[in-house]
Amino acid sequence: MDERILIIEDDEEILRVLKRVLSYEGYIVDTALTGKAGLTLADQQRPDLVILDWMLPNMDGLEVCRQLQKIGNQPIMMLTAKDTTQDRVEGLDVGADDYVVKPFEIEELLARIRALLRRTAADRVKVLEFEDLKLDSSSHKAIRGDRVITLTKKEYDLLDLFLRHTRQVMPREVIFDRVWDYDFGGESNVLDVYIRYLRQKLESEGESRLIYTVRGVGYVMREPEE
Repeated sequence: MDERILIIEDDEEILRVLKRVLSYEGYIVDTALTGKAGLTLADQQRPDLVILDWMLPNMDGLEVCRQLQKIGNQPIMMLTAKDTTQDRVEGLDVGADDYVVKPFEIEELLARIRALLRRTAADRVKVLEFEDLKLDSSSHKAIRGDRVITLTKKEYDLLDLFLRHTRQVMPREVIFDRVWDYDFGGESNVLDVYIRYLRQKLESEGESRLIYTVRGVGYVMREPEE
């Protein structure tokens, strides 16, 4: 088992117990006491699942949950003493995939973790491939033939999206929604700029084009034109 779990929790005793139990179960465990530290770790380590406390200092769990979704598509389990129906709805509405109320039974928590990881297994493929292109999620680098290509974070996120939806036309608004914040307008040319960057890197040694423009709609990754 090599799944990585990030725990963001300001109660050091709960953090210690969870880390010990999850490590014993075979998970790789990272911990953070604040939302800001947790976001930094999530960006660096790309965990397979995040266990997130609602009541955090400075930045609460709801805001951390929103920010986590801009970093990756890892499932988020909200851990909280808030147990009203409205609290549950609010937590799920901001993007939490599960909601566990304190105090909790360890066995139930482990079962929920296993269920979340099973549900998202397809999204945790370490290497994505299409034609002669590979994208390694552990190194955040692309490989075209024998050539290693270094990517910026946004270039990586964009290429990851295309490789998970090959041969599917991706409308501009869907790409903005998945890769950038919602406040980018449809008229922004930032997407076109990043597509140009990606093409330059992927085709710098005369390789065939893989990302094509679909006029008036968006872009698609498909087999090269003959």
